[in-house]
Amino acid sequence: MEVNKEKIRCVLQFFFDKGENASQVDEIVNGVYGANTVTTNYIQFRFRRFRSGIFNVNNAPSTGRPVVENVDKITEIIQVDRHVSSRSIALELKIDHKTVLNHLCKVGFKKKLDVGCHTN
Repeated sequence: MEVNKEKIRCVLQFFFDKGENASQVDEIVNGVYGANTVTTNYIQFRFRRFRSGIFNVNNAPSTGRPVVENVDKITEIIQVDRHVSSRSIALELKIDHKTVLNHLCKVGFKKKLDVGCHTN
């Protein structure tokens, strides 16, 4: 049974408010929604958050790496000046230096003394 994560968090909050412990909740929730729906460690994590006053059960926005919209500009800069450094590209575009290096590697450039060189 596919279960919504927010729904499970609400159920966990209900059992927290009821005073149940994590191992009891593990048995109940996995018995109702199917094996391996939640782990005891996850329930304990949620209970710690509830005890600290964080009762938000909604999905938080992802904290992953942001999407770089101007990555194509890296290739344009390299086409204009083949000897530009990856650090100067990062400064010009206001993006992380590692992002520039990763993009250059994907399009076939190799790092040599911080200067992009095309490899065939």
